[in-house]
Amino acid sequence: MTYMQHAISIAARAHGRTEPNPMVGALIVDENGIIVGEGYHQQAGTAHAEIHALRQAGSRARHATVYVSLEPCSHYGHTPPCTEALIEAGVKRVVIAMQDPNPQVAGNGIKRLQAAGIEVETGILEQEAARLNEVFIKHIQTGLPFIASKTAMTLDGKIATKTGDSKWISNEQSRHYVHQLRNQYQAIMVGIGTVMIDDPRLNTRLETSSKRDPVRVIIDTKLDIPVQSRIVQSAEQQKTVVFCGRQVNDAKCRALEKRGVQINRVDSRGDLLSMQQVFKLLYEQGICSILVEGGSSLNGTLLQEKWFDRVYFFIAPKIIGGHSAPGPFGGVGCEKISQGIRVIEREIHSFGEDLMITGRLSYESL
Repeated sequence: MTYMQHAISIAARAHGRTEPNPMVGALIVDENGIIVGEGYHQQAGTAHAEIHALRQAGSRARHATVYVSLEPCSHYGHTPPCTEALIEAGVKRVVIAMQDPNPQVAGNGIKRLQAAGIEVETGILEQEAARLNEVFIKHIQTGLPFIASKTAMTLDGKIATKTGDSKWISNEQSRHYVHQLRNQYQAIMVGIGTVMIDDPRLNTRLETSSKRDPVRVIIDTKLDIPVQSRIVQSAEQQKTVVFCGRQVNDAKCRALEKRGVQINRVDSRGDLLSMQQVFKLLYEQGICSILVEGGSSLNGTLLQEKWFDRVYFFIAPKIIGGHSAPGPFGGVGCEKISQGIRVIEREIHSFGEDLMITGRLSYESL
């Protein structure tokens, strides 16, 4: 493992815990090639990676090389700028995986270090560093959350049988990984159809003290969600947000709010809510990442409107068949193969007999 790979790997220890900040790892290597300090940013408002590493290194940081997965900050926020701490420590060289993607500050940290006479090298494992912080890059540049789709399907592309039965398509190992994803994403989103059919809990079931339950987001245009559903009954224990149209029943709203459900009314057209308003409101409430575990209808809408940034497909070696058995994406769909949305930067993982394919979506062909 190279020094930069090490820095990126320790940054990933805080996966899903630093929002709205990026994940950052830092490594301090002395003139003999010995690692004398390392650290990572653990959560917003706490010390940055470089500060943790400098504290560990102490006086050994002088004349050392710093490997950091993201450009050191040069501005005052909740914490002082890392550039000044590096300069004061007397480091000789700073190797940076990628520039800060925030257009308002990108390059400023590099310029400050260079102005102080520190040698700076950039672009080392830049793609890996960008993959680590894809959530931060999306929200800092767009003011909208990063949105991923998770789907379990059979080998012939079905998410349920013709009767709606879907438990369980994927195996226990795949489902365990899904709970790890839920532990990393700030919110989980489903449509009202999933609530009515499955009555899910949408929580994180992991045997670890660091687990957290995501904010539950329900897309429910007509506010059909049953008060007796497990989601509503547990809303005081796990934050639950329901988005609906503006013309819903006020008494139903009050009944749900009494149970602890947060109701947000947005514009709608027919049965479709304005997802632009939905995602904007969620971002304003501090949600930077969303895992969508929806059915065919919600998935189709989000795909057609080009909302998905990443997909996770869990594929089980089973064949269901049936013309009326649903696939993962409804909606209008493409008329020509050439219009298909490409999945790029793909990764393939095995979970027992299941395969998981993940990648980013490229809408360039549309």
